[in-house]
Amino acid sequence: MRREFSLPQFDVDYLNTLGLQWETLGGAGGTHWLLIHEWPIKSGYNVDRATVALQLPSNYPDGQIDMAYFHPHLARKDGRTIGASSSAQQVDGRSFQRWSRHRTREAPWRPGEDDVSTHLVLVDDWLERELEKR
Repeated sequence: MRREFSLPQFDVDYLNTLGLQWETLGGAGGTHWLLIHEWPIKSGYNVDRATVALQLPSNYPDGQIDMAYFHPHLARKDGRTIGASSSAQQVDGRSFQRWSRHRTREAPWRPGEDDVSTHLVLVDDWLERELEKR
């Protein structure tokens, strides 16, 4: 797995506990991506696992992680449309589906507390909430 830039040790430790392959792409002033392969996807989607990509800002971990990107693209098994998603994001030569989900004023990014692990909790919550929509 590629390690084109370094993550803070607390993120490395967390990612290593997942038992999933992960890699970092980019760096040196460019876009920073964290790809986590075989991320478990909630039942109700077209796949049970996907690569989830997180775009890390250059000032991470002080700067917040926003949104999530999936490859392959996710679809609901019931055929309902997933709102606020698009397939416009190219990462590592593949088309990732962007889920435009954001933190709120009531739940802002907390430098020194939030990190990859807390963002992935949000990602799982987004996946679950999407399936609750009618």
